[in-house]
Amino acid sequence: MLPIRRAANTPVDELASYLARIARRCDVIVVDGSDAVAFDQAHIAWSQIALHIAPESSIAGQNGKVRGVLTALGRSQHDRVVIADDDVRFGPAELERTIALLDDADLVRPQNYFDPLPWHARWDTARTLLNRAIDGVDFPGTLAVRRDVIASAGGYDANVLFENLELIRTVEAVGGRTVSPLNLYVSRRPPSTRAFWSQRIRQAYDEFARPHRLVIFLLIAPTVAGALGRRRVSPVALAALLSVAIAEAGRRRARGASVFPPSASWCAPLWLLERSVCSWFALAARLTGGCRYAGTKLQVAATPARELRRRIAARLPEQPRLTA
Repeated sequence: MLPIRRAANTPVDELASYLARIARRCDVIVVDGSDAVAFDQAHIAWSQIALHIAPESSIAGQNGKVRGVLTALGRSQHDRVVIADDDVRFGPAELERTIALLDDADLVRPQNYFDPLPWHARWDTARTLLNRAIDGVDFPGTLAVRRDVIASAGGYDANVLFENLELIRTVEAVGGRTVSPLNLYVSRRPPSTRAFWSQRIRQAYDEFARPHRLVIFLLIAPTVAGALGRRRVSPVALAALLSVAIAEAGRRRARGASVFPPSASWCAPLWLLERSVCSWFALAARLTGGCRYAGTKLQVAATPARELRRRIAARLPEQPRLTA
């Protein structure tokens, strides 16, 4: 299933060709939240290979991607579903392995890598490498999930910014099992340079869902500025080299060197400094009503796991929790 929203006259040929290849192996549902002109243009290319529909108007929420996913889940005839993105490109082997993992799991988190690799994709890959090294897992642009587990939770919140984390936490809140194989590599097309810059504050805002990380990021830029102001260059240089070493460890995990370039590890200090600066802008956005998203503002990054468990228990008190 592919939730999407496009501007009119955006080329669709490459994406249509990709979806046609996927459609040879599984059913494809494209939930298109574009305006009428863009929808009609895409319908010509996509309706022959996929179920091309608009989001259900009865599904409320400010996050269009979540509304698209919930619409597709309501129309799907299968329990095992892959939630894709317009920039994700599954190969046959990766798709089959992802779906097979749902035999023993309720949610699968593949590992994305950028292909091709313009400078900003290398820069953003540093985030992936640090996550792999420190957290042991990264957040991809695609997830696979069992539909019945989402149904047992009553869906998931369509008014949050960090929708993938919200879905993961929702699955876990009903006792679902998640797996995150670091060697399940699925390629992803990089955004344009303009789109890359437009995502900086929004991605920093996601860390309100993980406050301990947000605090660390907020401290980095002032600490570096203070050290440089006192001409203490050596500690800053050592910290930068340490971040490179940590990123390199993430690059080498699970044969990651086969898809991640060495140059991405050297971008780690730059990415950390950028994330710190953008975290202060994200904090300002939080204090002024939330982060801008698709013409609106979203204040909540993701629901705390404890709150999700409480909500689900209150909504479905008579239903037993799933076992992991």
